[in-house]
Amino acid sequence: MATTFFRRLAKATPIAFNEAFGGQPKSDFNKFRFPFGAIAAVAGGVSYYCYFSSPNLVHLDQINEETDPKVALNPDKWIEFKLQDTARVSHNSHLFRFSFDPSAKLGLDVASCILTRAPLGQDAEGNTKYVVRPYTPISDTEAKGHFDLLIKVYPEGKMSQHFASLKPGDVVEVKGPIEKLRYSPNMKKHIGMIAGGTGITPMLQVIEAILKNPDDNTQVSLLYGNISPDDILLKQKLDILAASHPNLKVFYTVDNPTKNWKGGVGYISKDMALKGLPSPSDDALILVCGPPGMMKHVSGEKAKDYSQGELSGILKDLGYTEQMVYKF
Repeated sequence: MATTFFRRLAKATPIAFNEAFGGQPKSDFNKFRFPFGAIAAVAGGVSYYCYFSSPNLVHLDQINEETDPKVALNPDKWIEFKLQDTARVSHNSHLFRFSFDPSAKLGLDVASCILTRAPLGQDAEGNTKYVVRPYTPISDTEAKGHFDLLIKVYPEGKMSQHFASLKPGDVVEVKGPIEKLRYSPNMKKHIGMIAGGTGITPMLQVIEAILKNPDDNTQVSLLYGNISPDDILLKQKLDILAASHPNLKVFYTVDNPTKNWKGGVGYISKDMALKGLPSPSDDALILVCGPPGMMKHVSGEKAKDYSQGELSGILKDLGYTEQMVYKF
């Protein structure tokens, strides 16, 4: 079953999974639409602190066992989740599927993330030390029994290296969820998104929520920057979603284009933002997530206490206000 999932997922990723699992993925979009929503969270050893804008974990409402589904996450307790399967997505990114009670949902809202931790030796008193990192699952919030993380593995990334060492059957401790931006359908007429590298994760969570809801008429414009075309995670997924949903527009830009590259070149610029994002207004919202350099250039980084901080960069230059921008 897991193998079938990864075969279908191959169509949604920059590098085919055929080498890992064999066979040809089916091309019917409806059949692999679910894996699109289930593909997961990108982060790594250099986790973007955009995930920490909320200082407190979300406390779930008391569950009515007769009317509400079970929830696997606990905001106050570390829970072990077993690795079910893995697959390579790109030259430095891997997909990890974790399983749990098949009758339960993960308990994730849009947009929110989870915390993961792994042991990292002992302190002077003999107590276990842990490395803790946030990741944003973009699994379907209605999915039961599993969630998926798409993780970029960094050479010096303590947590991402830990994930890379895992084998099916191993466990990872998880706590959450941590709520970020609480999205509601049609909360804005037009949402613009600026993502850099692994900062695509929370954007995908919001995009999926909008596109799967026929009553949500929100327009979405995504500017997605990467180092090279090979670094664009889930490009085929985004392309197919944009082709099949007229309310989603995607523009790619890379620092190191290939000979046949047809997208933008260089950092996300003021001109790209001017042409690709909704104009400043009360009916528009701009979401931003990416590496520190991109954040500083586009919107200014978040404050040291993980609050939104002062708006600066090209978005301020273009006339957006702090109320029109959200930094993940």
